[in-house]
Amino acid sequence: MSTGDIITAPDHPGADTSVSRIVLFDFDGVLFHGDSFAMFMRDRYRQSLLSKVLALLTMPWWLLCLVFSRWWAARALVHVALFGVGQERYQRIIDAFADQVVRRPRQFCRDGLLALRRHVAEGDEVIVVTGCEQVLATRLLSQLGLPEVGVIGSQLKPGWFGMRLKVHNVGRRKVQSLAAKGVKNWRVAYGDSMFDMQMLKQAHEPVLVNGTPKLCKRMEKALGRSVTRVAWY
Repeated sequence: MSTGDIITAPDHPGADTSVSRIVLFDFDGVLFHGDSFAMFMRDRYRQSLLSKVLALLTMPWWLLCLVFSRWWAARALVHVALFGVGQERYQRIIDAFADQVVRRPRQFCRDGLLALRRHVAEGDEVIVVTGCEQVLATRLLSQLGLPEVGVIGSQLKPGWFGMRLKVHNVGRRKVQSLAAKGVKNWRVAYGDSMFDMQMLKQAHEPVLVNGTPKLCKRMEKALGRSVTRVAWY
């Protein structure tokens, strides 16, 4: 299969052939090379002396969190990095970071963006459903000339000491977030990991991006049917 080719997944029993023109894309690993919010966090710590100092002072706390859950530790470090940052300032920081990232060569998946633009040109309603923080993903897509693409991502909320996590939009949460927006049927879904399984399971055409043979077997076993595989760069 040549790079960027799309092969229509075979119909499966019970598939709804009249399903809407909604097409879902994951962001990290599908449109973006790497973890976009983790990249933002590293940039935040690199540029903020206060964040570095607070991270050192709170090291016993987030190391304790790490013992029980890697996610708890990551959440604690996010809160430290955004200490004292309100909503308006957060938007400015995100804007500046995104404006730099879009200029980096090979940071975005060329084939993924081509596929997304093709769906938009064909009149599909494209929604990016991602674990990336929503404001960041929205700004990155806007800077790529795709402001019309909807984004449902993880969300932060303002708190007493800065921005705090409100919703971590991964795994089953993606489907729940879509349902909360009234989206319950979609034709195609593009994902790159088992975290996207629920999103792909409800798609008429599930597409696995850059999946290894082992991951493909796991995904097909979880879905109970075949999945389209694409190699994107």
